[in-house]
Amino acid sequence: MKTHLRGPGRILRSRIPELAYQEIWASLLTHWALCTLICTAATATGIDPDRIKFLGTVRIVRRSVTDRAAFSP
Repeated sequence: MKTHLRGPGRILRSRIPELAYQEIWASLLTHWALCTLICTAATATGIDPDRIKFLGTVRIVRRSVTDRAAFSP
């Protein structure tokens, strides 16, 4: 998760423990959402979900998102 979602060498931005937990949960939920997307796409096309690359899915989703959140994380 750290390698593919956040990028190498990046650390948590939160300085307060509660916010660090929140940032970790957000990363875990993002990972879960991407895995759910992979399973849904694989089921719809009739292929094995293990044949879909996680990093490829991350890149596709990042290209698809055109509007960033209107608030600072």
